[in-house]
Amino acid sequence: MHIVLVCTGNTCRTPMAEAILRALVAERGLSDIVVSSAGTGAWDGAPASEGAYLVAIEKGLDLSAHRARLLTPEVAESADLILTMSRSHRQHALGVAPDEKVHMLGEYAGLSGEAAEVPDPFGGDISDYRETYHRLETMLDAVVERLARERTSGER
Repeated sequence: MHIVLVCTGNTCRTPMAEAILRALVAERGLSDIVVSSAGTGAWDGAPASEGAYLVAIEKGLDLSAHRARLLTPEVAESADLILTMSRSHRQHALGVAPDEKVHMLGEYAGLSGEAAEVPDPFGGDISDYRETYHRLETMLDAVVERLARERTSGER
């Protein structure tokens, strides 16, 4: 299974989310899950933002190899599941991927309304990045639980 996480620039939220999700699936032994990320307005090749990089280091994760990439039809085609940070990202992703593949991360994790959105920390201070990291970690933990449950029950 290939999961693609989507935000705007692919330098703040999704690099952190990608690293968190990789760690969680490894922890749970879900070795057949591949995780990547993309942005709806990404500048191909841009590194993770400084705030995302620093918070990841605090949490023992390394974003030094991350390079932003644009969400293209080819990236969408390679995905089994596309999880977006906001409703606007979901709308954009629906322009390049079938509806059944595309979900907002928060909704997929069981949240609704504003709680299902992941605000962009770009331009904020380190505490904004820490808050975003915590929110992503909570949502992604619920996603991994859901994926594990669906695998044992045969759902999807």
